[in-house]
Amino acid sequence: MRKTECLGMILAGGQGSRLKALTKTVAKPAVPFGGKYRIIDFPLSNCVNSGITKVGVLTQYKPLELHNYLGSGSAWDLDRNGGGVFILPPYAREKGADWYRGTADAIYQNLNFVDLADPDYVLILSGDHIYTMDYSWMLEAHKAKNADVTIGVFEVPWEEAPRFGIMVTDAEGRITEFQEKPKEPKSNNASMGIYIFSKPFLKKYLEEDGVNENSSHDFGNDLIPKMLNDGARLFSYAFDGYWKDVGTIESLWQANMDLLQDQPPFELNGDWKIYSSNPSMPPHYVGTNASVKKSMITEGSEILGEVDRSVIFDGVKVGKGAKVTNSVIFPFAVIEDGAVVDHAILAQDVVIKAGAKVEGKESEIAVIAEGEVIG
Repeated sequence: MRKTECLGMILAGGQGSRLKALTKTVAKPAVPFGGKYRIIDFPLSNCVNSGITKVGVLTQYKPLELHNYLGSGSAWDLDRNGGGVFILPPYAREKGADWYRGTADAIYQNLNFVDLADPDYVLILSGDHIYTMDYSWMLEAHKAKNADVTIGVFEVPWEEAPRFGIMVTDAEGRITEFQEKPKEPKSNNASMGIYIFSKPFLKKYLEEDGVNENSSHDFGNDLIPKMLNDGARLFSYAFDGYWKDVGTIESLWQANMDLLQDQPPFELNGDWKIYSSNPSMPPHYVGTNASVKKSMITEGSEILGEVDRSVIFDGVKVGKGAKVTNSVIFPFAVIEDGAVVDHAILAQDVVIKAGAKVEGKESEIAVIAEGEVIG
């Protein structure tokens, strides 16, 4: 395998249990988002746009749909000589077959792939966040500070800081303390789950952690604290753009709603394009008496009723007199005549029968699992 300067590794094996019905059949990175995307499109597109063209995708929980979606990587221009997307599920080794025991163990189990790529640096990403970021700037900062590790941080409201891993830094951005979901945070710089490691340094710590029976084999719980205790050069990289952890139903719903602003927090098709693998479908159709306001309507959908402040994926049908408001409707859902859907997320192939109602509220979004029939 041809040598690369920086290898991307995307942790995409998460079960996403807090997304409840939406991850009963798919891994969280494969959950649809924004009308025509999947969550994993964001780290993949960020890699390509940043010039990182060799990317390993580490899968585990219900990976079939994610594997099928990734294919050869052509949708992200990753079907290339000297680069590409590599799907890395757990596999049987000399010690037997193990699932990934933690984030660090997932990389440890794939050290042979890292060695084959022979990078100078390894970029480790979560596959379940929505954001647009140029990793090349972070890599330059890593080099400039001669860091062993650089960790992306995002300033969160102080009241939300106890939900995150918190980085305490000095005036130069060097990390002096790491607090995992602290009750009394000393900082509001939350870890984004984005790490750049110098490869020899990373390999040393992974090999030590891999044989430590007392470790949970997690970057946040185990490796980062040990690196700090050892006096390693850990630095933060502050990110001030849009970043959303879509690990809950409400946060996923809100991230979709954010796209419906007259001036959204980021563009999906601007200079920093988000790529995706989409089916070839005809243009959407809006009927004579239909009404569409402040919404995204994707190809292949048929709107005969009213849609307001909603994200409609491909192949969705909204019947006559039906009302869809403040909602996210996944592919091929059917909302029959006179039905009402408000503050809801409908998974793929859901059917809301004529006259039925699915109504949630902003603090408690209604969720209907894939293939269910309501009413």
